[in-house]
Amino acid sequence: MTANLKLFAGTGNSELARAVADELKIDLGGCAIARFPDGEISVRLQESVRERQVFILQPTSPPVDTNLIELLAFADVCRRSSAAQIVAIAPYFGYARSDKRQGKRQAIMASLAANLVEAAGIDHLITFDLHAPQIEGFFHIPVDNLTAVDVLLSALQENLPPETVVVSPDSGRIPMAMELARGLNTSVAVLHKQRQNGKETDVTHVIGDIKDKPCLIIDDMISTGGTIATSIDVLLQANARPQIFIAATHGLLMENAEDNLNHQSVRGIFITDTIAAKQLDRLQPQRVSIAPLIAQAIQKMSIQSN
Repeated sequence: MTANLKLFAGTGNSELARAVADELKIDLGGCAIARFPDGEISVRLQESVRERQVFILQPTSPPVDTNLIELLAFADVCRRSSAAQIVAIAPYFGYARSDKRQGKRQAIMASLAANLVEAAGIDHLITFDLHAPQIEGFFHIPVDNLTAVDVLLSALQENLPPETVVVSPDSGRIPMAMELARGLNTSVAVLHKQRQNGKETDVTHVIGDIKDKPCLIIDDMISTGGTIATSIDVLLQANARPQIFIAATHGLLMENAEDNLNHQSVRGIFITDTIAAKQLDRLQPQRVSIAPLIAQAIQKMSIQSN
C-alpha cells in the first residue's frame, strides 16, 4: 500500500515528518537541503521518485517566506525528477490571514501563495484548520483542509473541569467551538472582536452565559497571544471563574506570547504539533500530535492511486 509513495521532510517541521513516517512504518526519503551564504536554497533528492507518489511535509510557518520557498523548491525538483504526483502537506499554511483586501491597494497574499504552489507543480495540498476556509477557492488543485478538533478533544476531555464553557474569540471560530462543545457536551460563548491592525484587536463584550464557570478559549492559532490575553480579561470582568483553558491548532507563539499567556487564571494551554516546538522559558503547553491524522490521509490517497 505504501510501496509506491515517498515521504520527504522539509526543515520546517522534521520532527512531525519523522512521526508520520513512524506511523506509516516507512523511512523518510533521502534529500540534501543546503543554503548558500546569501540565503538561497538548494534541494537535491538522493533517491529516485520517477513515477512515484511524492508527499512533502513542510509547513509554511515562520519564517514564512523561507519555508514557502523551500516547499516550492522541493516541488520543483520532484517535478523535474518525473514524480507521478506531488502532494504538499503544509499543516500550517502561511498567509492564510491575508484572504481579502482591507483597502483598495493591498495584496491578497493567500491568493498569491496558492498561485505559487500550483505553479511549482504541486498537485494536491493537505493542511489543517485554515484561518479562512474559503481560501480553498484560491486553488485550482484539490485541497484537504483537515481539522485537529478530534485530537484536541481527546486531550481536553481528560483535563477540563465540569461545566466548562467553550469560548470562540470571534465569529470565524464559532464552527470550531461548536464542534468542540458537542464533544464536551457543554455550551458555547462568543466574544465580539474588532481588529485594529495586524497585531492588535479589541474584544468588547461576551455573548453567552459564562458566570461562575470555567472557560476554554479555542482558536485556530496563537500568534502573539494578544487577543487571548484581552479575551481572558473580558471573561473575568464578566464574572467567569478564574479557571481559563486555552486550545489552538497552531502554536506560533511569537514575540510577547509568553508574557500575554502567563496569566494567573490560565490552568492549561493545548496546541498541536503543526508547527515545530519552540524553546520557552515559562510556558509549558501540552502538545498533541496530528501525525496519526496525516498518516491516515496519506494511506487513503495511496489506496486511491493504486
